[in-house]
Amino acid sequence: MRLIRPVTTLMSLAALIALPLVVEAQQRPQQERRPSDPPVLRRNLRGVLGGVPMTAADSMHQDVVRLLDFDSYKQILYGLTQFGDREQGTPRNAAAIDWIEDQLRSWGYETERVHYMYTPRDSEVAEPREEVFATKIGSSRPDEMYIIGAHMDGRGGGEAANDDGSGTALVMEIARVLATSDVASDRSLRFALWNNEETGLNGARAYVEQRAAMQGAEDPPGSGLYPEPRWMGMIQHDMMMWDHGNPVTYNQALDADVDVEFQLNSVMAAESAQLGLALINSNRLHATDYPAVLSNAMSNTDSTPFMDLVPAVSLRENRRLYETGNRANPHWHQTTDLFETFSDADFMLGFNAAQTTLGAIARLAEIRIVR
Repeated sequence: MRLIRPVTTLMSLAALIALPLVVEAQQRPQQERRPSDPPVLRRNLRGVLGGVPMTAADSMHQDVVRLLDFDSYKQILYGLTQFGDREQGTPRNAAAIDWIEDQLRSWGYETERVHYMYTPRDSEVAEPREEVFATKIGSSRPDEMYIIGAHMDGRGGGEAANDDGSGTALVMEIARVLATSDVASDRSLRFALWNNEETGLNGARAYVEQRAAMQGAEDPPGSGLYPEPRWMGMIQHDMMMWDHGNPVTYNQALDADVDVEFQLNSVMAAESAQLGLALINSNRLHATDYPAVLSNAMSNTDSTPFMDLVPAVSLRENRRLYETGNRANPHWHQTTDLFETFSDADFMLGFNAAQTTLGAIARLAEIRIVR
């Protein structure tokens, strides 16, 4: 993968020092904002991460999680930002879809596209839209599948680095790791990069409308092929990197964490809560720097169309209704949502979400390294 500019080197979180000033982050003079700015203070996570005896299966899943690469995550995210905010319906959106598909194919996946129609605001004429996905076919249960998703479209005129380049890069980094020939999964895994999230979850809704009825059908009969395996769970990733408190500070909050949300007011609430708990437990076992917490007010994200049909959760930097919706991220839909806006501590928060998801999926889908 070719980069136009180098990425910064990961700093040790244990070595980082505080800056006490509290202000609106977007008001900080540009020349003072450095990607290497550290978190506020050294954090004590003893008893929060790790500290749990691992079973043989846990250790096997840990080997899978360790295949994730922090620099690769940043490189994929940087690659996405070359297309600006990737707003749906624009040439830069179409170019980004092609780029995502090329990356997935370069790792050995066969890709597919979902085609649907969308009527833009203030128009009566529907226009064609599309989105891409790839699938790792399960070795022993190809008829069952977990969906790992993020939306690749953005808005605001910047680079949509965090919303939702951070989630898209996370899904793609997991896809890259699982594409290797020595990684096997009993159940199938689908990596879905939704379009039209910013206009009302239209891409994810189109996927559900077109493909829900196809679940578990062998086609052609007797072939062992399942174009749409039965959905076992859906895990969405939407804005993964900015946890700087509210009021917002220059530096990352002391209690920065990965927020896992399900929707209590959904048909599959109990099952979604169990899926969320699986992610919390995975975080404790496999994440290196940031804990995870569980909340029950999932909203405004692409797991919503799934939540009455299948266990569905969303991973975020902040709770959507309580924090993000109350401007906890000043770069949300702004021109400042740029790759260079974020520090290595911010990127590491997103990377820990990748560790959390892959650890959980490794157990649920029974992923292993074949030696």
